[in-house]
Amino acid sequence: MATTRTYRGWRAWLLAVVSVAACFALRAVLELFGDFYYLPMIPAVVVTAMLARRAPTALAIALCVAGNVALVSREGLTDTIVNAGLFVVVSWLVAEICWAQRRMHRRSMELTRTLAGRNAVLDTVLATVPVVILDRQGCIRRLTPAAANLFGIDSAATAGKSFGDLVHGFDLQRLDGKASNGPLEAPTGHWIGRRPDGRPLILSLQMGVMPEASEEDYAAVCITDLTEAEMATERARDLDIQLHHVWRLNSLGEMAATLAHELNQPLSAATTYVQASQRDIERAGLIGQSAARTLELAKGQILRAGTIIRRMRDMLTTGTRSLGSESIASMIDDLGPAFALIGRDRGVEIRTEVADVDDTVRAERIQFQQALINLVRNAADAVSDQAKPVVLIRGRPLGGEAYRVTVEDNGPGIPGDDMESIFRPMTTTKSSGMGLGLSVTRTIVDSHGGTLTVGRSDMGGACFTIDMPREADDA
Repeated sequence: MATTRTYRGWRAWLLAVVSVAACFALRAVLELFGDFYYLPMIPAVVVTAMLARRAPTALAIALCVAGNVALVSREGLTDTIVNAGLFVVVSWLVAEICWAQRRMHRRSMELTRTLAGRNAVLDTVLATVPVVILDRQGCIRRLTPAAANLFGIDSAATAGKSFGDLVHGFDLQRLDGKASNGPLEAPTGHWIGRRPDGRPLILSLQMGVMPEASEEDYAAVCITDLTEAEMATERARDLDIQLHHVWRLNSLGEMAATLAHELNQPLSAATTYVQASQRDIERAGLIGQSAARTLELAKGQILRAGTIIRRMRDMLTTGTRSLGSESIASMIDDLGPAFALIGRDRGVEIRTEVADVDDTVRAERIQFQQALINLVRNAADAVSDQAKPVVLIRGRPLGGEAYRVTVEDNGPGIPGDDMESIFRPMTTTKSSGMGLGLSVTRTIVDSHGGTLTVGRSDMGGACFTIDMPREADDA
């Protein structure tokens, strides 16, 4: 809608003069048909008042009066003053009406623009937010496109059907009865929705009664789809359980390997002593045969104990693993909730910068994720005393040979003398640690054919680097 132009400055004064001159020219033409005095001057006042402010309008009125006094002869001074006064009063009232109309026009334009903006916002909201309009019986009147897409239905075909057919247990009349003394609200909690393909939906509902509600459009229900969020939470919970289980198995395997190594010497010595005792008893002849048989049984049990320990070590730490084609970016992305929990518990910012190009390797998903969790958890513990603790996880391909993952922090770092010893079992700097985390992590990486090294980070702390062989090389 076009707006009325307002003249200002010299243009407004010129407008007043030109309008009055034009009206005098018009009156000169009308004089051919009769006598005209102030009436032809009214258009000059109207035009000036519509397009200019009060001062130019007052000039136009003054010029009209002066022109009439100069050009028209009157019967007397009183007649001249009375007619001039009447023209001034009438023309000023006309000007006030014109100014009021201009104000109303501007106000109307502002309201029109405001209403258009609100309508645009409302249209945008309704296009993106699932909303269902119900009548008093809880039947569907209309669905927004987002709501129809959420339920996988056609909005026209659903009109007139009960909303309870889409959301299990929804009864608007029962809710309306409970809300007779207050506003209508949907009960808190999750609702279960239905789709034609059988896929369930986990929903949150917000309801409100229409202003001046009628039988046709009574209530509006705003729907929030929580399905993906709940599924992500469930996946994170399952992943945490699996990681915890694998951590326990790996820790037990490392402990078994350590015990097997430490017990190997005393068991070997015991076997040697038994064999020496057998030789001494054999010299006693028939008298020592019974004791010799007993020592033979004892030696067999000692050897059996060593075999059992070695089998436990092989099964729990270096046993056969089921390796498959895995994406590094995908495995790290799945750990997002776990990283968030670690960061929140320790007050640490954990960032990831992982390239998802050429990141396919041969790995056992849970084992690799457990190794990465161990490194991130250690890094978060190392930077807990920093003013702005940061742990950065980077991933990038190394040509066609390998893919590199680094875990860096801005903590105090690791002294050069301890760079290699930190991977030894039972070596720890934590008061409550068991010294198995980094040892288990290196064992996992080695079992995948990769390498785990530690160095100095550009951020000032430690930098643990995992180089995983690419799928083609491993094959």
